[in-house]
Amino acid sequence: MSDNASPFAENVRRLRLRRQQLRAPLSGTAGDVVSNLLAVQSQEFPYARWTLAQRTSASTSSDVEQAVADGTILRTHILRPTWHFVHRDDLGWLMGLSADRLHQGNKGMYRQTGVDEETSALSGRILASAVADGAHKTREELAEVLGQAGLPSKGLGFIYHLMHAEVSRILVSGAPIRSAGGALKQTYALFEERVPGFVRTPLAGEDREEALGTLVLRYFGSRGPATIKDCAVWSGLTMKDVKLGLQVAGKLSPGSLASLAMDGVEFYLAPEDVGELTNDGGRSRPHDAGLPRIDLIQCYDEYVMGYSQSRHYLGGTAPYFPEDNGPMHVVLLDGRLAGWWRHGFSGGACQLDVRMNQPASPPEQMALDAEVERYGQFLGMEARLL
Repeated sequence: MSDNASPFAENVRRLRLRRQQLRAPLSGTAGDVVSNLLAVQSQEFPYARWTLAQRTSASTSSDVEQAVADGTILRTHILRPTWHFVHRDDLGWLMGLSADRLHQGNKGMYRQTGVDEETSALSGRILASAVADGAHKTREELAEVLGQAGLPSKGLGFIYHLMHAEVSRILVSGAPIRSAGGALKQTYALFEERVPGFVRTPLAGEDREEALGTLVLRYFGSRGPATIKDCAVWSGLTMKDVKLGLQVAGKLSPGSLASLAMDGVEFYLAPEDVGELTNDGGRSRPHDAGLPRIDLIQCYDEYVMGYSQSRHYLGGTAPYFPEDNGPMHVVLLDGRLAGWWRHGFSGGACQLDVRMNQPASPPEQMALDAEVERYGQFLGMEARLL
């Protein structure tokens, strides 16, 4: 029996789907989803909205956009670094844990683009002044502001001045706006106005250890079963830091995590899930009805990107970047990769290009139709398959 067809692999997928709230119990709001997952990768904002909404009972695209607009959910560069959604209650300490490492990782690009200590301090002051008092501005507007000061207004130099300001806790996402063509555009706001009570200095000593313990508890609590390496790659931390975090987690919340060696690897998970993970009689379907379930998830969904060492339980390679301009987002069939998809819009309707790896059976087609309908409800418009 192949690894991905074993009862253990089925149990891993079922537990991850539930812990990540792709299965019940779902969250009430998009903010609750981000709080549960701690950080949610969000390069492509339109698809990332769906990542949050599909983990709730009935959130729409407008609900997610409103949570970003009012600052409950913030979007910034953090962790590896790349774009992530983070709850405003977590961004202060999470950036305090990450900032020095992110700056260190960007050091080569800072040097290449001329973002040195003097110019970054100057651009930071200019950018802070530009967005102060709720004056949220788009990237294009900030480019003009920097350009008028003789600083880079395009290219990598501009990009890294913005990122330096984000990591330095000067800028963070503001209320998104719609362009004349209807596309959503991110704005930037003053970090201290969106994240009240944060400490600008890096976390050190006991504060840093407590943050490591909190991150580890939140990661394994929402993504277990997973490994230390999974957590390290996801967070950008070292294996040593994750191991320290596990020790601290045991003091912060005794009994909240358990470990189990399977497939020659040590997994960490909630103690109440251990019995289900080791049940080799595992059910063939991840939910009670015994029917197939299709999920359309973005290729950067945490169900994919939350793992590295143990991502193979997904049953395929993702994220995947097709060479033929095909879809890159992921179709799941009962938690396993089963195809690719993307959306398009025409005539006031959403058209979904879904390409299954093999022809769908009648029950699978019904499951796909149900997911397409759910996507339409999220968007507030008709959705149909191409």
